[in-house]
Amino acid sequence: MTDPRLTKLAKLLVEYSTELKKGETIFLDMIDVPDAMTIELMRAARAVGGIPLVEARHSRVMREVMIGSDEKHAKTVCDVEMARIKKSQAYVAIRGSANASESSDVPSKTMQMYSKTLRPFLNYRVDKTKWVVLRWPSPSMAQAANMSTEAFENFYFDVCTMDYAKMSKAMNPLEKRMKKADKVHLKGPGTDLTFSIKGIGAKKCEGSRNIPDGECFSCPTLKSSNGVIQFNTPTLYAGTKFEGIRLELKEGKITKATCAGGAEKKLNEILDTDPGARYIGEFSLGFNPHIQSPMCDILFDEKIAGSLHYTPGQAYEDVGNGNKSAVHWDMVLIQRPEWGGGEVWFDGELIRKDGLFLAKDLVGLNPNNLK
Repeated sequence: MTDPRLTKLAKLLVEYSTELKKGETIFLDMIDVPDAMTIELMRAARAVGGIPLVEARHSRVMREVMIGSDEKHAKTVCDVEMARIKKSQAYVAIRGSANASESSDVPSKTMQMYSKTLRPFLNYRVDKTKWVVLRWPSPSMAQAANMSTEAFENFYFDVCTMDYAKMSKAMNPLEKRMKKADKVHLKGPGTDLTFSIKGIGAKKCEGSRNIPDGECFSCPTLKSSNGVIQFNTPTLYAGTKFEGIRLELKEGKITKATCAGGAEKKLNEILDTDPGARYIGEFSLGFNPHIQSPMCDILFDEKIAGSLHYTPGQAYEDVGNGNKSAVHWDMVLIQRPEWGGGEVWFDGELIRKDGLFLAKDLVGLNPNNLK
């Protein structure tokens, strides 16, 4: 018997997130996902007259693909992926893994080469398709969240199938404010950072690109960031866990990057992937009321209630500053009181303090009003 939660999630991804229409092709990119979920997605796509195109991958196999790759191989992989994505109008990726650090021993130079070579595929997928990506719950994710496997699965399906239409409506005033804003000032323990988002625009994320969702993002103008930002959550990138990342910026460029735990060399290797990796490609405010603590999974962590993220690397095409990079690394700062507090200012007005929105038109995004 099929778990009804799978059917509900598949229907949301196909009908709401990607808005699949009759005759459209949807690429289902499944990584370590149970067959039952893949089948429910195929059935949901066919129910609206769509054409499902399926790829089932495994993270251990993908590690082997990357660890032995060279430029010729990576180019061939990119060509094949591009041919397939160009046949698709929609894209759903569900990424599961029993080991979040599976690719941690892939050499940095190999990872950089592989990422750079496949960047055209990623750019096409992001800019030209109706896409949504999400994780699949696993015992390792439950462990990272300090929850039992059963409790985490219940949490996962609750947060992934929440009332995103209600959240979307509450986001409208924030999106409007971000589109009009110029100067942004972030304050908090170890953080004093200014930048401009003038003319960049903004975009609310209400379940149409990421699940779970709950953020509104813009992007600093390319050379406007000045100051320092100290992140207080762990982050996983290229299979390596980083903690205590601190960035110093001058005229938009990361001039100094440090972290705790002895991973500083790898941190700077990633930021040296290409020139764009030391510039910023995104700034966003997170407010999903169900996500309270980090679990080293960015699709959840970047939506934490009372958080923000600030992103070295690639900017989005529609809301961006033109920065290009093989890197897009969302780093999260939680500003609720128990995490040290903090402030977000737009053009001299205090928009959010200690994780709670203050203006009357924005209080609908506070946790008590979204649950």
